[in-house]
Amino acid sequence: SPPMTPTPEPDLRATILVDASGSMAYAGEAAAKIDGRIVTKFEYAQYLAAALTYLLIHQQDAVGLVTFDTQLRKYLPARSRASQVRQVLQELYNTKTGGETAVANVFHDIAERIHRRGVVIIISDLFDKAEEVVNALYHFCYRKHEVIVFHVMAEEELTFPFESFTHFRNLEDAQHVLRIAPQAIKAHYLDKVREFVKKIEVGCGQMKADYVPMTTTQSFDK
Repeated sequence: SPPMTPTPEPDLRATILVDASGSMAYAGEAAAKIDGRIVTKFEYAQYLAAALTYLLIHQQDAVGLVTFDTQLRKYLPARSRASQVRQVLQELYNTKTGGETAVANVFHDIAERIHRRGVVIIISDLFDKAEEVVNALYHFCYRKHEVIVFHVMAEEELTFPFESFTHFRNLEDAQHVLRIAPQAIKAHYLDKVREFVKKIEVGCGQMKADYVPMTTTQSFDK
């Protein structure tokens, strides 16, 4: 019988990490609409992850998926077969937001699980201590992975446009509700957000990771 032709190795192995913590359930009012409906940060991440999966598999690269909140929820190792698209899409569809955020701890865990060098694509609001997030991103680089960070936030989280007394509910702890005069804290809040974003951006630059800031106002296909 003729010799078996070996299955070619994919040119690239990508693992897409999608944050499914409670904070990703925020939509705001300025977010882009899909099918006429304003999307949450998590829905935005779902569409982005799905599009990337399709594109990568189409060019015969291998794609894996990780969903997480305080811990790893699901890990699909990277594969290049066509059926992987369906598996990734099904897992994204089945995943619901919930739980608090523990980005740094989860990243360390995942870095130890991905044994073969490749590209790690992170889609998250990265709500954790910035220094710990950056340290965890270094773990991927230490394992020789290329890192791409899609930092997804809602426009309201960046600009804090609220004016009247407002009830703010913690999406990761439904019992935690505060009634606040936004103008009293706006300047301090914006300083903290800018500081947080800058630390993440600078940290990514120092480790030569690609940092891509995104807001849900942007069409994800851009």
